[in-house]
Amino acid sequence: MSYVSDLSQSQEYLSFRSSVPLRRIVVDSDNTKGWRIYDCGPKKVKCPLFCLPPVSGTADIFFKQALALSAKGIRVISAESPVYWNVKEWCEGFKKLLDYLELEKIHIFGSALGGYLAQKFAEHTVNCPRVASLVLCNTFSDTAIFNNHESAALYWILPALVLKRMIMGNFASEKVDPDMIEAIDFMVERLESLPQTELASRLTLNCLKGYVEAHKLSEIPITIMDVFDEYALSNSVREELYKCYPNAKLAHLKSGGNFPFLSRCSEVNLHLQIHLRQFDDTEYPASERPLLNK
Repeated sequence: MSYVSDLSQSQEYLSFRSSVPLRRIVVDSDNTKGWRIYDCGPKKVKCPLFCLPPVSGTADIFFKQALALSAKGIRVISAESPVYWNVKEWCEGFKKLLDYLELEKIHIFGSALGGYLAQKFAEHTVNCPRVASLVLCNTFSDTAIFNNHESAALYWILPALVLKRMIMGNFASEKVDPDMIEAIDFMVERLESLPQTELASRLTLNCLKGYVEAHKLSEIPITIMDVFDEYALSNSVREELYKCYPNAKLAHLKSGGNFPFLSRCSEVNLHLQIHLRQFDDTEYPASERPLLNK
């Protein structure tokens, strides 16, 4: 019997799943590769907020952002990628997805691996910019922190159970409250739903040797969002990200663990609104109407 979390049985989550359809969009020549997205909010908005998950996440983990922000006129798209084995392939696939959706530019909220890939995509498209802004949550700019570049080449042959145990080893935290426990349970449930190839490809992207050429992103408005309690990455990783983006705005959460978008959704949503508000009267608003009127 598969694991069932309290959060996936909540009225809020069930409402999200019943009102927002899951779309599968194939952009590569391989028909087995399909991006899975939830598109919430006014479709006339052409520079939406894109949410990219960590290794263990599926597209629906951002349902609390999708529901709350779309109610304020913001278009929110949460996306889950198919199997890609290197960052360049992922970036090319993501670019094709944006082309398919007819989106010239987007704002990206990325958590952990999602934040790293968001930065790499901004770097990848620097000559023809597709990223209007970034919100980076509990993330990193250099995969050297994982110290297992050589292991990355072997993930594709490891059993799903082994891969899941590797990931869940980062979930545990001594100081957790009921909201954080609920978030961890939900993420475990999402992790259990992922097939071996998807887990292996995500871990490979996470650990393959690579770093962000941060100077290429100097013109992009960036907010760095992180928690001050225990989470999977070290304080030195956080400090390194600050050094990469000295002009970034900082959004600090006193607590929240690995998944603050679930455990501290109100705070995260407020910081996202503040970040996006600066674009209301520009060419790239994420909302249908100014947030100041709400």
